[in-house]
Amino acid sequence: MPLTDIDIARHANLENITTIGDRLNIPRHSLLNYGHHKAKIDYDFIASTEGQAQGKLILVTAISPTPAGEGKTTTTIGLGDALNRIGKKTLICLREPSLGPCFGMKGGAAGGGYSQVVPMEDINLHFTGDFHAIGAAHNLLSALLDNHIHWGNTLNIDPRRITWRRVMDMNERALRNINIGLGGPAHGVPRESGFDITVASEIMAIFCLAKTLEDLQEKLGNIVVGETFDKQVVHARDLNAHGAMAVLLKDAFKPNLVQTLENNPAIIHGGPFANIAHGCNSVIATQTALKLGEYVVTEAGFGADLGAEKFFDIKCRKAGLAPSVSVLVATVRALKMHGGVDKNSLAAENIEAVAAGCANLNRHIKNLSQFKVPIIVAINRFSLDTPAEIDLIREHCKSLGVQVFECTHWADGSIGAEELAKHVVEFANRGESEFEPLYENSLPLWKKIERVATKLYGASEIIADQKVRSQIKDLQKDYGHFPVCMAKTQYSFSTDPNLRGAPSGHSVPIREVRLAKGAEFIVIVCGDIMTMPGLPREPAANAIHLNERGEVEGLF
Repeated sequence: MPLTDIDIARHANLENITTIGDRLNIPRHSLLNYGHHKAKIDYDFIASTEGQAQGKLILVTAISPTPAGEGKTTTTIGLGDALNRIGKKTLICLREPSLGPCFGMKGGAAGGGYSQVVPMEDINLHFTGDFHAIGAAHNLLSALLDNHIHWGNTLNIDPRRITWRRVMDMNERALRNINIGLGGPAHGVPRESGFDITVASEIMAIFCLAKTLEDLQEKLGNIVVGETFDKQVVHARDLNAHGAMAVLLKDAFKPNLVQTLENNPAIIHGGPFANIAHGCNSVIATQTALKLGEYVVTEAGFGADLGAEKFFDIKCRKAGLAPSVSVLVATVRALKMHGGVDKNSLAAENIEAVAAGCANLNRHIKNLSQFKVPIIVAINRFSLDTPAEIDLIREHCKSLGVQVFECTHWADGSIGAEELAKHVVEFANRGESEFEPLYENSLPLWKKIERVATKLYGASEIIADQKVRSQIKDLQKDYGHFPVCMAKTQYSFSTDPNLRGAPSGHSVPIREVRLAKGAEFIVIVCGDIMTMPGLPREPAANAIHLNERGEVEGLF
């Protein structure tokens, strides 16, 4: 019986985290250890790297996700290990997993097979407590807001116009919309509210985009929580909340250092989803990694239409990052699903379905090329993939002038991604990247949304009711220079999750617009996407338990 991911991780020969730090020239007193295999990197050391030469940044993204799996995180880890294998000092930068998917449907986010970050169980569960700190900071602001209204409301806040909700790091559809303050005057002022998942919190976005503690505290103060009765915006700083929120985040804001199965360094920090948030690990982690290695391999969540777009248009824009190469991950299995094959029929060779599914791959290649960063396609190889199916993908990519590499890192570790690593180095050293975002800051908000929808999603138009149009028009006055953060299903270029492949000519309906003033972007909620997911009929949590030795079983 083959070993599971958790079995492989449990048998790993982990090195003490101080040894990993030694290789990066991080003094041992600058590592704040969480046991033997996890540590946070001290701010003084991060500050000491200012002015050091920066390594080259490699983005790993993917085609539109399917239940068949693509392996973006696994490929990120495999590529990072392979770059170290060929003698290149490389760090991996990833997001922290959310408990929602771990206990829901997707599972963990620590890679798989022989391309994992470890300790896998810790990373996928509570890790170093960062998500708990973010949730506590968010809900502190919620509590201070309702407390202010209860004790006289001197800011004249209109309870009907409060936009700040609460969060928890779990999928819980029953809490999407709730009534609070019930039970009489002693229990607060009754009003409608609700919960989002922690990864959708604006504090998560701020946490991942802030550059320093001072920057973090200032951005927290800029959060808009609602409006007064005369429609003036109310900020977190008006409630004197941002200082205490920053205190709760002080330790969490330090990047987390762990290792791969092959004992190579990985920094895992922050965790916004890319379908409802901006989908990238923290700026402080990426910038620190770039000072410590020749190459940094990072990922952006879900398909390139979401994660990569936000990586380029939000993270790179705000942090001044210039990626050298984009690696686009695809699997034969996923392309078959995009070509119309049912999940239960993926084992049989199906050239026609792969050919049809390549429309999705081609669209992502075309989209990425608009950012003017060189592209390489990595096929995450499964054992049942046939040579004819692989050759067909090669021909498709060749016609677009893109090179393709088969990778077997899941089964073989770093050696399975060695050829990909060599070509990543070659591409990065050519200096051909001329990165530029999809749109300029000066483009009006409506036009920014329209450009993403038409240029990347293949839509013919964006549509919105008059209320949403008026909101966008009002936001344009003061925040028209902000980028847009599209909240949309990850499963399709459209807003219909069942419409696979590369649909064109559809409409993108804008259901809601949210100002994230602290994070400095505008959230555009499209279609039926929810910022608080629900659990599936058979949650992954049902299979997770402790065995007779007290070890975790069923986590994947």
